[in-house]
Amino acid sequence: SRMFDVPVQFFFDDMPTAVAASSPAQGGGKAKKLPSYQPNPMTTRETMELVRAYYKIKDAEIRKRLFEMVKALGAAVSKDS
Repeated sequence: SRMFDVPVQFFFDDMPTAVAASSPAQGGGKAKKLPSYQPNPMTTRETMELVRAYYKIKDAEIRKRLFEMVKALGAAVSKDS
């Protein structure tokens, strides 16, 4: 509205009554809640940082042992859940 130097209401003046009535703003705060977004865990920053840190370990034997430990922890936690 600033760019065109008109009031915001200008963009809504010709809006059909049915469209305006279906606006979430007309629901008195009772708009349908959207499901929460769950990002793919393989693409999160945490996963990428973990992978980078893992490959910074130069000793292949230590990396292998760490890998086995993490697998064991994951298996133990999933049994408890």
